Amino acid sequence: MGKKAIVSVINDLVTDQRVNRTCLTLTERGYDVILVGRVLKNSLPMPPRTYAHHRMRLLFLKGVPFFIEFKIRLFLYLLFHKADLLFSNDLDTLFPNYVISKLKRIPIIYDSHEYFTGVPELAETPVKRKVWKSLEKMIIPRLKFMFTVNDSIAKLYHDEFGINVMVMRNLPIKKTLPIKLTRESLGLPPDVNIILLQGAGININRGAEEAIEAMAHLNNCLLLIIGGGDAVEDLKKLSTESNLTEKVRFISKLPFEELMQYTIHADIGLSVDKDTNINYRYSLPNKLFDYIQAEVPVLASPLVEVKKIIDTYQVGVCIESHNPEEIASKIKYMLADKSRWLAWKNNAAKAREILCWDNEKKVLLEVLEKLK
Repeated sequence: MGKKAIVSVINDLVTDQRVNRTCLTLTERGYDVILVGRVLKNSLPMPPRTYAHHRMRLLFLKGVPFFIEFKIRLFLYLLFHKADLLFSNDLDTLFPNYVISKLKRIPIIYDSHEYFTGVPELAETPVKRKVWKSLEKMIIPRLKFMFTVNDSIAKLYHDEFGINVMVMRNLPIKKTLPIKLTRESLGLPPDVNIILLQGAGININRGAEEAIEAMAHLNNCLLLIIGGGDAVEDLKKLSTESNLTEKVRFISKLPFEELMQYTIHADIGLSVDKDTNINYRYSLPNKLFDYIQAEVPVLASPLVEVKKIIDTYQVGVCIESHNPEEIASKIKYMLADKSRWLAWKNNAAKAREILCWDNEKKVLLEVLEKLK
């Protein structure tokens, strides 16, 4: 039996590709991995994986009771299960992992998927933000190994806590993406341009509202929105109220392999989050790299880290504002010249060889080597 690693996350496990890649890398390095998270009423079944999982069904689903129950349940699970390594994802899971790491003298790795205390939900609730910030101040300076998703967020944590934060971007595993399903078999029209917005967090201020409104200014285009999030139901209402249901289609969240069958048929991939808070400002969304892996040209908002990728690899263009007419204008520009569109597509084909987990996981492997 190899060493045991417990990887914990607060979500429902299925669609979190970053956590999946982490677990696969730990498995490759000889760890027996168990991934601990939640199961919800609408959770997809866990696909076959090379590691074990444990999904907790909680009594409370939101608010303070939810967080208290989750932390107690996770603490007890960690307490009564043997582990040689604890891998904590996001601040939600850090406190139980840190306490157990001290009690059992087990190494801990912390992976912050975002600038947690900068999320808009906490900006609107200063008391909650203060509690989470106090937790960070108590634990993060004492951590030996911490990762985050890009240079900008790493610098925020370094400036605040004076620690070295390693960068491990949300890059997908490089793999061949054969077109197993045709547009016809997916129920997509064969003769229109597919504008795709995908993601597990389709929430407010992600630019989806303006993307829908932009469709009023476009012909021969279908906006395909795939995924879940707090804003989806309101987006459906907006589509109906704007008489755009023939130009906008919604598909619920899908397992990654199924999702990418749609992605590879897209003509343009949207990553149009707004700069409404510090967390969004420095975000580097998974969908950006998924589009690149599928060789789909990208239309993006000029967020710091996103624009860096667009400019460096020349895989698309950035909008100048979130005005729906501006978004529509940029889509028209991208589709107007076939040779220009093909150039972005060819550049994405080159970039996918570089921007992949096969290269990015080296920073994690170096830490695991130190733990031998």
